[in-house]
Amino acid sequence: MQNTTEVLSVSDITNLIKLTLEENFEQVSILGEISNFKNHVSGHWYFTLKDGGAQISCTMWKGLNNYVFFTPQDGMKIIVTGRITVYPPRGNYQFDVRSMKPAGEGELQAAFERLKRKLDEEGLFDEQYKKEIPSLPKKIGIATAIAGAALKDMISVAKRRFPMLELVIAPCQVQGEGAAKEIANSIKELNKHDDIDVIIVGRGGGSMEDLWSFNEEIVARAIFASKIPIISAVGHEIDFTISDFVADLRAPTPSAAMEIATPDINDYVAVINNFLDSATDSIEYIIDNSRQRVFNAIGSYGFKNSKNLIDIRKQYLDNIIYKMLNGMDKKISGTKQKISLLASSIENHNVNRTLRRGFALVKQDGKFVHNAKNYDYNKETSIKFYDNEILIEKK
Repeated sequence: MQNTTEVLSVSDITNLIKLTLEENFEQVSILGEISNFKNHVSGHWYFTLKDGGAQISCTMWKGLNNYVFFTPQDGMKIIVTGRITVYPPRGNYQFDVRSMKPAGEGELQAAFERLKRKLDEEGLFDEQYKKEIPSLPKKIGIATAIAGAALKDMISVAKRRFPMLELVIAPCQVQGEGAAKEIANSIKELNKHDDIDVIIVGRGGGSMEDLWSFNEEIVARAIFASKIPIISAVGHEIDFTISDFVADLRAPTPSAAMEIATPDINDYVAVINNFLDSATDSIEYIIDNSRQRVFNAIGSYGFKNSKNLIDIRKQYLDNIIYKMLNGMDKKISGTKQKISLLASSIENHNVNRTLRRGFALVKQDGKFVHNAKNYDYNKETSIKFYDNEILIEKK
């Protein structure tokens, strides 16, 4: 009997298998544990997904993986959705991943603990590396979302506590894909300014997934590398992120961070008033003591037998006392006037008061533009009004 079985080439049979798999497994979801994760220089992700009985090679292309809000780690359980494909040159089947998410919040917590343990062992949390937060900063940098409530709260606190303070905003996305990289870049940008005294990094509250960008290694290392002291203010008081452990100081909320970073102008006014009160009391004491000594001398036995001499001396002493009192009054009045002028000068130099009169601050390349001839229409421009700051993109 003649054998009529068709003889196929390797390519033919591989293409048949490829067609069969891709038609029948076009859209499937798989639960498994990541191993051998590699972030290729091309931006593509390659890893193995496994369970107790099998494993499958997976690929997630650049562009699609931009929508993953967390960085995959070996040992993390995930759910991936995509299709089965065949790589003909090797005759291997693999899973083409289109989306990825953790297999429950417990996996995010496990990833959090793994990274925390890793960075702790490297010394990123050690107290010896913590920088002191300055008590009287002139300029504070903020890395957060430009439209977030956290930024508005921090600006409000700064205006109330120390109106003459200057704030430098480095806007960044604080949630979702690409947020961790933007936060790290904002920290690096703020470090390019030599006159920034402290940086606040943070956002308002949310779920663990919402806050995950502040649990990414890229953000932790950017905070640790900062030459400027950093206050981490992420979420609410009960929320803790990796950035809280690396930062020089943790604040329970963004508003609390600004409270910590700024002095209270009322404290300085109180110091001045206390000084004035103390100086006045001291002067009055000296005058009263001198007057009493004079009266004691006038009433002594030696003066009683020389009334005419006493009268002459009394008039002389009255003139001295008058000059003393008059001089002291002038000195006190002059001191009060100087303090009043200084207080008025402080108020007149309040930037926000000037802005409320219709003025605006124009910045390019982080510097103020003082006149029209120095304005570059091709550069990105920041215009600060009293109630907000707008960003004009470069043409």
